[in-house]
Amino acid sequence: MNMDELMAKIEAVLFSLGSAVSLAVLVNVIGSDEDTVKVALKKLMEKYDSDDHGIKIIELDGSYKMCAKREMYETLIKVVHAPKKQELTDSLLETLSIVAYRQPVTRSDVEAIRGVNSDHSINKLVEYGLIEEAGRLQAPGRPIVFGTTEKFLTTFDITSLSDLPVISEEQESTMKAEALNEAKLSFGFEDEDFPAGEGTEDENSAESDEEVSQLSKSDEKLEN
Repeated sequence: MNMDELMAKIEAVLFSLGSAVSLAVLVNVIGSDEDTVKVALKKLMEKYDSDDHGIKIIELDGSYKMCAKREMYETLIKVVHAPKKQELTDSLLETLSIVAYRQPVTRSDVEAIRGVNSDHSINKLVEYGLIEEAGRLQAPGRPIVFGTTEKFLTTFDITSLSDLPVISEEQESTMKAEALNEAKLSFGFEDEDFPAGEGTEDENSAESDEEVSQLSKSDEKLEN
């Protein structure tokens, strides 16, 4: 193995791992003797010390690490603090839609519609500045309610919430069915894990009215 090939292998190992690599490990993985590896490391260190490189190789207590030069820190800080691209996944869009159409809405309301825990989605949307806390519900525990922001309007190029497309009952039912299906896929549930309710809301309401009526008639009989 010639020196250039040896240097290339050491360079690849240090770059790929990122952390400090001991001389013993380098000797083992490169398959050369310790003295030759030390010579190769010295040549690499001299190579990266030149001004036309932004990185260098440093020695840390018998180990070697590839890192950025101190004079590059200002540039790296700009990269770290650069705005990150906001990616709206299907779950984020679904959560955002619920907040947009149902606002002000609580976290539990969102989860009741989606059928899955929505902490991550809500936190991400708040982080992106698309929704915000819009007060507290006047109910036990006073849960936080969420609403959309001005950034939401500008992001989707609408002037007000009245510009949102009208969703029919059929579309809303489809959305709920898709959310339920997502819950099944996410957690590996089967249909029997989601038992059907004992009648619709209207049916249950009618049954309740009938029960109240029956109770009223019973009271009348008792009074007579």
